[in-house]
Amino acid sequence: MEITLFGQIIQYAVTGITIGSIYAMVAIGFNTIYNVTEAINFAQGEFVMLGGLLMVFFRVGLQIPTVLSIPLTVLVVTVVGMLLNQLAIKPIRQPSVLSIVIATIGASFFIRGIAMMIWGKTPFDLPPFSGRNPIPFLGAVIQPQGLWVMGCLVVVVIVLTIFFDRTIMGKALRACAVNPNASSLVGINVRFMVLISFALSAAIGALGGIVITPISLMEYDRGAMLAVKGFSACVLGGIGNFPGAVTGGLLIGLIESFGAGLISSGYKDVFALLVLLAVLFVRPNGLFGNIEISKIKKF
Repeated sequence: MEITLFGQIIQYAVTGITIGSIYAMVAIGFNTIYNVTEAINFAQGEFVMLGGLLMVFFRVGLQIPTVLSIPLTVLVVTVVGMLLNQLAIKPIRQPSVLSIVIATIGASFFIRGIAMMIWGKTPFDLPPFSGRNPIPFLGAVIQPQGLWVMGCLVVVVIVLTIFFDRTIMGKALRACAVNPNASSLVGINVRFMVLISFALSAAIGALGGIVITPISLMEYDRGAMLAVKGFSACVLGGIGNFPGAVTGGLLIGLIESFGAGLISSGYKDVFALLVLLAVLFVRPNGLFGNIEISKIKKF
C-alpha cells in the first residue's frame, strides 16, 4: 500500500502519541511522588523496566495467562516501590534535594544491576495483546498494541482523577501535598501517605512497561532513558501538574516522531530537548506549572 504525504503525517502523529503516552505515564509517576514529598524519584524509569521484564517472565517464562500476568506484575513492582521508600528514602533523617536525588539514583543503579544479573543484557519481546495485524487509519496504519498504550494512559488518568477527587485516601494525599504539617495535626499519617505515593508511582510505571514491551522490546538498562524522557515531560508540562504531565509527554513524543520522520532519526532526542529548553526559557515553571518554589517537605 502506497502511503501518501497525508498518510505519512498521520503515521508520524500516531507513532508520536503512542510513544508520548509512555512518557506521560512516567511523568505522572514522577508527579505522584513529587506532589506528596516534593522529592524527585530518579528510579521511576526502573519501575517501567521492571514492569516489562516481569511481564515477560510471567507471561512467556511461566506461561501464565495475560489476564493474570498483568495484575501479578503490577503487584510485584508496587512492592518494589514500597521497599524503595522504606529502605532508601525513609531512613534519611533530614531529607534534602541532594540527599533524595542521591538516594534514588543509587536505588536506580541497584535495581538495574539486579535486573542485569537476573535477565542479562538481551532484549526481551512480549506477544502483543491483540495480535500484530496493523489497522488501516486515514492512509496510515496503527499497531493494535499502540491502542493498548493509549488506552492505558486514558485509564490511568481517569482512575487517578477519581482517586484524588472522590476517595478519602486520595484527598489525604492531596492534603499532604498542600501542607504536610497541617495534615499531620488533623490525624493524617504523612509517612503512610508517602508510602502510598511510592506504591502508586510504581504501579503506574509497571503498567507503562507492560504495554510498551510488545512494541519496542525491554532490557535491563531501558529505564534510564525512559526516566529522562518522563522527567523532561514532567518539567515541560509543569512539575507537579498532572494535566501538564500528559501534555508534556504527548508533545515530546510528537516532536520526536516528526523530527525522526521529516529530518533524521539520529537527532530525535535533540529535537525534543531543544523544544524543552526553548519553553523553559520563556516559562521556567513549564507550560502549566506554578511559579512557587518551596523546600523539600520532611517526612
